[in-house]
Amino acid sequence: MENNTYIKFAEQNLNVKFNDISLLITAFTHRSYLNEHKKTVFEHNERLEFLGDAVLELVVTEYLFKKYQEPEGVLTNWRSSLVRTESIGSVADKYNFSDLLRLSKGEKRGSDRARQQILANCYEAVIGAIYLDSGYDYAKDFIHTSLIVTLDMILSTGSWMDPKSHLQEIAQGKEVATPVYRVISEEGPDHEKIFTIGVYINNKLRGKGEGPSKQIAQQNAAINALEYYKKQDI
Repeated sequence: MENNTYIKFAEQNLNVKFNDISLLITAFTHRSYLNEHKKTVFEHNERLEFLGDAVLELVVTEYLFKKYQEPEGVLTNWRSSLVRTESIGSVADKYNFSDLLRLSKGEKRGSDRARQQILANCYEAVIGAIYLDSGYDYAKDFIHTSLIVTLDMILSTGSWMDPKSHLQEIAQGKEVATPVYRVISEEGPDHEKIFTIGVYINNKLRGKGEGPSKQIAQQNAAINALEYYKKQDI
């Protein structure tokens, strides 16, 4: 019965007919699942993830190289925006990967961030499984259909930029000003310090962010400031 579920999923969601469905089942098997099923399950998806990551990067790089004439630095940023955890995790969520993930009970209760990382890893593992079972062209088709189609939206929204660079562009366009980052507070001992930083534009607080370093807190402040401007445009 389990095999039939994955066979149906592959044909309907991935548009692939697997010759060896055990590859796909392994792609959906998280390391934690083995701990609760030691007598029946012997392999998790990390090796397939390793392979799929390489295939994913090659397919995206090949597409960008052939499609665009931008310099290396720009293409690298675009590629990074496509293959980052948030992007591929979102695609896996859209394709309902969560329904078939094999996780321990503890992992099922994990944070949203942990879940997104697991989904992203699973997406790469599925690519690895498709590549091994059906070859490069099938893996390439799946990547194009599921992920590369989101590139136009990424480029139009500017989300391919890092948050601080994107915020600077927005702030200069809307308020003719440069963002200024200021530490609001520092909490905790030196080895576990949490910084809260505000980003100010024309001396007005536009976003706050927290993090274990000033750099991470600044990035989170910039993300929240971008949300502020996004709401202003609605």
